[in-house]
Amino acid sequence: IQAWHGALVSENSIEKSNGKKEEQKSLRRLAQNREAARKSRLRKKTYVQQLESGRLKLNQLEEELQRARQQGIVIPRGCIGDQSHSTGGNGSLAFDMEYTQWLDEHQRQINDLRSAINSHVEDNELRLLVDSIMTHYEELFKSKGRGAKCDVFHMLSGIWRTPAERFFMWLGGFRSSELLKSSQQAEDALSQGMEALQQSLADTLSSGSLGPSANGNVANYMGQMALAMGKLATLENFLHQADLLRQQTLQQLYRILTIRQAARALLVISDYISRLRTLSSLWLARPKD
Repeated sequence: IQAWHGALVSENSIEKSNGKKEEQKSLRRLAQNREAARKSRLRKKTYVQQLESGRLKLNQLEEELQRARQQGIVIPRGCIGDQSHSTGGNGSLAFDMEYTQWLDEHQRQINDLRSAINSHVEDNELRLLVDSIMTHYEELFKSKGRGAKCDVFHMLSGIWRTPAERFFMWLGGFRSSELLKSSQQAEDALSQGMEALQQSLADTLSSGSLGPSANGNVANYMGQMALAMGKLATLENFLHQADLLRQQTLQQLYRILTIRQAARALLVISDYISRLRTLSSLWLARPKD
């Protein structure tokens, strides 16, 4: 009886210990989820603050250039006015070549990932493939950043993509809200900022004299152009913020999904873009009669 009683007590102790371990695991998971939600809120707040900071800097630049117009012609320094980037066409061509190579490698990685999923490989092996694709996306964002320094209009226009892809483009790439609805707020803020910049630029170009020879006011005309150039310089920042949002969205999907869900999500994204490219090819090859 004593032996039976001792075994029963031991069994109860083990059950209590296991119960405590499960409870601790649940608490840790809950804490991790709360921390992830807190960081997500902070990131959204940071996006909005960065946009507000950019707006203030734009206003400050406009005031400084307005004062400079009274003293002479001032062209703001930076990518647009930097002679080292005067060969913007060459920079655009270099990016187009990089993107073609990136796309070929991306397709190879996607094919490997698809084969791995169909073969039901272990999660560890699948994670290596997913991590490789995520790293490859980071390389694309870095390449776009270099391309924007040479020719931001080329990057925003999406000439390096097919017509169907360009039709759905937003600030040089995909809409983050198509993958994660929680990014809608930051996306809307960027869109509003771009609209404000376009309106401000239009107002700048439409005000004052009609040309450098009108009324002989060359200094005023060039000052107007300098002000417009300063505003155009902020385009690179908008493109950077949009790509940063896209990058953060991909990273957040990677964190909240299981490795197999993340793998399938990458396949869905790739298949969607591939179908857009196929649609473009069919459209361009259609009979023109």
